Amino acid sequence: MALYLKRAGHRVTIFERFEAPKPVGSGLILQPTGLTVLADLDLLDDILALGARIDRLHGADASTGRTVLDVRYDAQRGGRFGLAVHRAALFGVLFRAARREAISIETGVEIETVGTGERAVLVSGNGRRIGPFDLVVDASGSRSKLRQSVGSAGAPRPLTYGAFWASLDWRGEGFDEHALSQRYDKASVMIGVLPIGRPEPGAGKMAAFFWSLKPDDAERVRARGLEAWKERVVRLWPQSEAYASQIDSFDQLSLARYGHHTMKLPIGRRLAVIGDAAHSTSPQLGQGANMALLDAAALSHALACAETIEAALETYAKARRWHVRVFQALSLAFTPFYQSDSVALPFIRDRLVATIAKIPPAPQFLASMVAGTAIDPFKRAGLAEVRWDFGRDPGHDTNA
Repeated sequence: MALYLKRAGHRVTIFERFEAPKPVGSGLILQPTGLTVLADLDLLDDILALGARIDRLHGADASTGRTVLDVRYDAQRGGRFGLAVHRAALFGVLFRAARREAISIETGVEIETVGTGERAVLVSGNGRRIGPFDLVVDASGSRSKLRQSVGSAGAPRPLTYGAFWASLDWRGEGFDEHALSQRYDKASVMIGVLPIGRPEPGAGKMAAFFWSLKPDDAERVRARGLEAWKERVVRLWPQSEAYASQIDSFDQLSLARYGHHTMKLPIGRRLAVIGDAAHSTSPQLGQGANMALLDAAALSHALACAETIEAALETYAKARRWHVRVFQALSLAFTPFYQSDSVALPFIRDRLVATIAKIPPAPQFLASMVAGTAIDPFKRAGLAEVRWDFGRDPGHDTNA
């Protein structure tokens, strides 16, 4: 968002609560939606050089090996694909771009609230008043404090399942370098391996490895010991030993907790809320970072086209409303099939859904759902989707 605003001629200051800006988390997939925004920011080549091209999402039952998820981007025309990246890679590309634009960044500032009048004033944790500003953009994530300034805001509802995540060295034998691979034990266990390219130029290839579990059970798993957990992982998915063997301590595993919420109106007076602060959900459809990028593009487009900030905020909210709501609903509906205590839902998933998913137009719909394009998000954000008509950008080998 800061890049869009600075390039449009605005004076911009980023307030960061950490003493030094840094990425948090392991890997994610940049969908055609997010890649289009990065192309609009002239950062596509930078991220393509680091990421791993993903053509397929594949999942199988751990006990039978039966395929229960097979989504291919090429089910639709246009050469779409995903790009899996380490969060450090995406952070680095954006951070370096902000530095090149000489955007002011103040670190170690915890913003507690925003006061609005003729202009907006930020209030930090130590009582410092900062401003005034013509517009505040809240991109502070699912635990946002600023969104409470908007009457329609509510706290995310915690989801039952989270995950252990680790960033490990890529071990390609037996794994598709262009796929997210997963194994399921009913819906209570999901193990995944995602090639994520390099965290920075010159680094080695890496993979994101994850194991779903209830956050409330994490201490119980730790108490049983690392070897007992690794034994279960490998028993369910023998090939995953290449990754489990790299884990020497639970300290290598980050525990992710997920929540679901969607703001009815992600705007207030002199305030725009974007990303997870406005809408958060499980990572099942892989839309989080992509939604945030689309929010930034849509807000930038609205500010460029509207005559007043108030009008721009209304335009931004309308531009993102249906795309956000539909994908939030899809995520909420699909997540229990893969992460829940249900016995019936994984039975339906493995036998009925897996069969229907092979019959047109289901493959095309699933591809558009994963790509984030089941509802067109581009037009109202002022974007033209990046397309590769031959299925692969001939100028880039993302895993070279």
